[in-house]
Amino acid sequence: MAEKIKCWDIFQCREEKCPAYRSEKTLCWLVEGTRCRHEIQEDFLGKVDLCIECEVFAVNMDLAAMGASFKAISEQFVEARNALEERDRELENISLEMALGLSEVFEALKQISSGDPMVRIPEDSSLELISKLKELVNQTAENLGEMVDLSHEFAMGLAEHFDVLHRVTKGDLEARVRGDSDVELLESLKKVTNQMIGSVHEEISERKQVTADLRTSEEKYRTLIENIQDGVYIIRDSRILFANEAFARMTGYSLKDAIGMEFQKFVAPEDLSMVAERYNRRQKGESVENEYEFRILHKDGITRVYVNIHTDVITYKDGVATIGTMKNITEKRLAEMEKQELEIRLQRSEKMEAIGTLAGGVAHDLNNILSGIVTYPELLLMDLPEDSPLRKPIFTIQKSGEKAAAIVQDLLTLARRGVASREVVDLNRIVTEYERSPEYRMLLSFYPGVEMEIRPADDLLYIMGSPVHLSKTVMNLVSNAVEAIPDGGKVCVSMENRYIDSPVKGFDHVKKEGDYVVLSVADSGVGISPQDVKQIFEPFYTKKVMGRSGTGLGMAVVWGTVKDHGGFIDVQSIEGKGTVFTLYFPANREDVPGEKLTVAIEDCRGNGESVLVVDDVEEQRTIATAILSKLGYRGAAVSSGEDAVEYIKKNPVDLLVLDMIMGTGMDGLETFREIIKWKPGQKTIIASGFAETWRVKEAQRLGAGEYVKKPYSLEKIGVAVRKELDKPVPS
Repeated sequence: MAEKIKCWDIFQCREEKCPAYRSEKTLCWLVEGTRCRHEIQEDFLGKVDLCIECEVFAVNMDLAAMGASFKAISEQFVEARNALEERDRELENISLEMALGLSEVFEALKQISSGDPMVRIPEDSSLELISKLKELVNQTAENLGEMVDLSHEFAMGLAEHFDVLHRVTKGDLEARVRGDSDVELLESLKKVTNQMIGSVHEEISERKQVTADLRTSEEKYRTLIENIQDGVYIIRDSRILFANEAFARMTGYSLKDAIGMEFQKFVAPEDLSMVAERYNRRQKGESVENEYEFRILHKDGITRVYVNIHTDVITYKDGVATIGTMKNITEKRLAEMEKQELEIRLQRSEKMEAIGTLAGGVAHDLNNILSGIVTYPELLLMDLPEDSPLRKPIFTIQKSGEKAAAIVQDLLTLARRGVASREVVDLNRIVTEYERSPEYRMLLSFYPGVEMEIRPADDLLYIMGSPVHLSKTVMNLVSNAVEAIPDGGKVCVSMENRYIDSPVKGFDHVKKEGDYVVLSVADSGVGISPQDVKQIFEPFYTKKVMGRSGTGLGMAVVWGTVKDHGGFIDVQSIEGKGTVFTLYFPANREDVPGEKLTVAIEDCRGNGESVLVVDDVEEQRTIATAILSKLGYRGAAVSSGEDAVEYIKKNPVDLLVLDMIMGTGMDGLETFREIIKWKPGQKTIIASGFAETWRVKEAQRLGAGEYVKKPYSLEKIGVAVRKELDKPVPS
C-alpha cells in the first residue's frame, strides 16, 4: 500500500486554522471548512469535483478510506434527503392551507359579485398573504355600497383575479393580474395577489433548484463510484440493493440481474460458510474484522475471482445496510499458487532425477549378476533328468531371476535410459496388441468380475516414441485399474485427438499449445486419496503387498515414460468411485503414413467456394487452408475475430471456419455475434480443441452449424465443410 501523503506538504500549506492541518487521521475531503489552496472549502458535495482531481485523494484513498468516504457520503445524502422531505411536508401544508384559504376567498368573491354586501370570512391564517387577502375581501364587502357606481369595473377586476387564481391552482405560476384600475381596492388586491403568486413561484423554484443540485451531486457521486476499478455493493437482508459496473464485471452478471440477488449467490461454495458466518455475526452486532478475502463464483459457474473486501455499516434508504468495496486480487493469488506449484513440481523432478540416477547404477550392477542367475538354471535344466528332484528348485530360481530381470528393466526405464530409439507409433495399435497379449488374458482371468472396454479412435494421430515403453505403460495402467476393483466393476481405455489451445491444469500442467494424442484409463474402483495422488509416481510407493502384487515401480515407470515422450500426465480420483489417468503425448504430423479416409475424398470436394479460416494459431491456419485447397476450396485465413469481422465486411465468403477459443480479443462466440449483424445467415462451422461448451451451443443456437473438434484432419474438416455448404439457405 502506498504511503499516505500530507496535503499541507504537497501544497506548502500553512493554514493552521484548517481542520485538516497536521492531522494524521482526518480525511480532508470529508471535512467541512478546510482551507485547501488558501480558500475555505464547502462540504463534500460542494467540493467533490476538486477532490476527485486532487492527488492527495488519489493516493490516500484505500479500501478502508473508500468505505469511510462512501459511508460519509451516504450519511450526507440521508441528511439532504431528510431536509428535502421536511421541506416537501412544509410546502404540502402551505399548499393545503393556501387551497382552503383561496376556496373561502373564491366563495366570498362569488357572493360579493352577486351583490351580497353581508359576506364575511374569518381572517385567521398562518399565511400572511391569505390573511391579507381575506381582510381585503371583507373590506370589499363592507364598502360594497360605496362602490355601486364602480360595480361593473369591480366585477371585471374580480373576474380577472378569479381567472388568474384559477390558473395558479392548475399549476400556471407565470400567471399575473395585468389590468390597471382606478379602484384602489382592485389595485391593492392585484398587488397582494401578484405578490402571493410570486412568493409561491419563488418557493417552488427554490425547491426545484435544491432537487437539481441534489441530483447533480448524486450524479457526481455515482460517476465517482462507476469510474473506480474496485467493486462497490450495498446489501440489506442478504440481498444486493446497489452495485457498480466493476462489481458486475467481476461477477459476470449485468447490473439488472445482480440487483435483488442474494449475496451468497456470488460466493464460491468453498468460501460460503466463512462469508455467511461473518455476515451473521455482524447482523447480531458482534465485532467482526472489516477486511478479509474470499472467492467470487463467476456467472459461468466455473471461474473463481479472488477478492479483498472492506465492509462497513451505513444508513441507506431509511434503513441500516452493509456497504462493501472489493478489489480483484486474482492475478496476485494465482501467481502465488503457481509459484508454489512450480516449487512442488521442481522438488518432484529433482527427487525423481536423483532416484533415477541411483536406480540406473543399481540396475547396471544387477544386470551383470542376473545374467548368471537366469542363464545357468536353464543350462542345468537341460542336463537334468525329468525325474530329478532338483528340477523344481532350479526352475524356481530361473523364474525368480526372470522376475528380477523385469524389475531391473523397470529401473532402467526409471533411470530414463530406456528410450534410445524412436519411431512413428500408432497408439491404437499399441493398445490393441496389448489386448491380444497373454499377460492381458491372464490378468482378466484373475479378475472375472471386471468389464473391459477398449475405445480406439478412427482418426488417431501418430506420435514419436518407443513401442516397448509405451506398451509397458499401457500394461501398468490397465493392471492397476483392474486391481483397484477386486469385487467387480468397469475399466475403460480410450484414445482421442485433442488440440490444446489453453492451459490444462492437472497433476502436470499442459501449457504447450498444439495437437496431442490422449490416452485415458478410467476405472470404477476404490479410488485414491488426495495425499496418495501426490506420491503415487514416486518409486517404491505402493499400497500393494511388495513382492506379491507389485514392486512399487509401475507408476514411476509410467511417469518416466510419459516424460521421455515429452508428454504430460493427469490424475483425477474420487475415493469410493474410481480413478482416471489421462496421458497427453505430442502428436507427430511429419513422416507419417497417409491417413485412411472412411469417406471418399470425392464426396468432400468443393467447387471453388470461398472459405475463411479464423484461428489465432498460425500452424492451425496453415493446416486448415492446405486441407481446403487440396479439397478444391478457395481458402483464406485471419488471426483474430476483429480481423474476421473486417474481412467479412469487405469480402463476403461462402463459409466461415471459426475457432471458438482465441488468446486475445474477441473469442469465437463474440466474433460470430458481430458477423451475423452484418451478414445474417452466414454459414459457419465451429472448431475447438475442447469438448462442446455452452459457448459453442450458444453459437449454434444463433445459427452456426457443425462443431469440429481439433486437431483438424482431412476427413473431419472436409465432411463438415461440405455438409454445411450443402444446407439450404434460410429464407
